[in-house]
Amino acid sequence: MIVFDRMQQGYEYALSAPAGKAFAPDFAPELTPKEMLELGIFEGHYLNDCQAEFPADWFVNAKLSPDAPDITKNCFQIKSRMSLPEWQKRGWIFDPDPRGWFQWYCRYYMGRRLSDIDAVQIKRWKSFKRHKAQVEQNCLPADLSCRRRQRQALLQWAYDPFL
Repeated sequence: MIVFDRMQQGYEYALSAPAGKAFAPDFAPELTPKEMLELGIFEGHYLNDCQAEFPADWFVNAKLSPDAPDITKNCFQIKSRMSLPEWQKRGWIFDPDPRGWFQWYCRYYMGRRLSDIDAVQIKRWKSFKRHKAQVEQNCLPADLSCRRRQRQALLQWAYDPFL
């Protein structure tokens, strides 16, 4: 795969695992990238310029906002993310995925494997599970109005937010 988009030009990677399979044993996301895009993540403004890199069917029912971020595209219609410069400042962006965790996850899902980067991102994903426990401890079952920002964040990390 060769990438040409707004943030990467000529980045090349190989797919060494079947799409959606052969994940690390300690990595079990609850949602696929396609499901996440359909539910509404990152204000609909995350992968707009790099759709050619991923399967077209991921975008058929995706909630996208090509012109500008739009919180109404988010599943819980609430902003639940920091800006890219803030992610960079905090050291959360790792080469070769300049858009962050979700870009890594999309590429991992497609079959790219980079052992060092994969280990870091899987560790970050696992540590995010604490937010799921907080929703479960503080919200009544199926009360989707409870902790909407945290639920949106869970969705953006491939955890099922509909606890």
